[in-house]
Amino acid sequence: MQPYVPQSLPITDLDYRLLLPLVGQANAALARYDGLLQGIPNPEVMLSPLTTQEAVLSSKIEGTQATVDEVLEQEAGLLREGEKYKDIQEISNYRQALHLARRHLEMYPLRLSFVLELHRILMDSVRGQDKTPGAFRLDQNWIGRAGCSMEQASFVPPNPLQLMDYLEAWENYLGADDLDALLQTAVMHAQFELLHPFKDGNGRIGRILIPLFLYQKRALSQPMFYLSEYLEAHREEYYARLKGISESQDWGGWVAFFLQAIIDQAQQNGTRVSAIRALYEEMKVATQAATRSQYTVHLLDAIFAKPIFRAADLVNHFSENYSIHKKTSSGLLRQLKQANILRDLQPSGGRRSAVLCFPRLINLAEGRSVL
Repeated sequence: MQPYVPQSLPITDLDYRLLLPLVGQANAALARYDGLLQGIPNPEVMLSPLTTQEAVLSSKIEGTQATVDEVLEQEAGLLREGEKYKDIQEISNYRQALHLARRHLEMYPLRLSFVLELHRILMDSVRGQDKTPGAFRLDQNWIGRAGCSMEQASFVPPNPLQLMDYLEAWENYLGADDLDALLQTAVMHAQFELLHPFKDGNGRIGRILIPLFLYQKRALSQPMFYLSEYLEAHREEYYARLKGISESQDWGGWVAFFLQAIIDQAQQNGTRVSAIRALYEEMKVATQAATRSQYTVHLLDAIFAKPIFRAADLVNHFSENYSIHKKTSSGLLRQLKQANILRDLQPSGGRRSAVLCFPRLINLAEGRSVL
């Protein structure tokens, strides 16, 4: 099998008459979702569980096995070693890359140099860290069953000697305007996956780029639209549609699949955003009733941002950032436990801090009862 030679961008032979209805539906669905997003006072805090869920699902497509609650437990210090820990470290890196990208895009556009920085973070101290993190590949790679030769591969990405030319053309496409932002996002993602510019981590970087590019194109008010839930549920078709481009230049089939993913996922994400906002408003009243404290909003934001946490960490955070006495913070947490808003995952013992959780938010992020 010969290395793939990508088509030039933009794609000029798409049948827009067939795609136009889906383009309209996808834009309308995304606009409805973004309207909900704009109604969230502090989306980075309140929707933190959705960011964690995206990191979990995008990594799951690549074979990791961990859940949202396990990631949060590890970050609170409950998991420290083993295969599960390695999976969770990959997910934590993915989430860190998403947070960094959000701040970066407030000042700078997407460039190849920043894609390299995202890759360096993603591959830090995890499996694949020996595969040149933060650097584009210099060798020919291929995709196929374990141990297969290049001749037996199901896909061979472009020749490394030409890779930078293709990547620079891809970068130029990011800075240009195509006929529609969602259509351009579909092309951007697929072309990146087919270029396969890294030795490892290509799929995760490609999926991180979706909300970032939508934000850059002003199709979103925040870079917080996550597609991995749909792509994980339709994994076989996801890969088949990408393969259709490389084998028969079927860009129309890929774009139609991607637009349908936007339509379905926008509805799913919107339902979750509405549920999280409703829970926040409900907890604002319940927390105030339980504590009668002037620090209700600070407390609520902290447990929404990190719904599994070491009590000592939250107490120290309040002391350092809001000058709240440690006894006051400890008392607030005790009152929330008495009101059944928080509960112990691990009780305190000796010098060990208690680990507390906010079950309703975690169950909402997982889409099922786990705590």
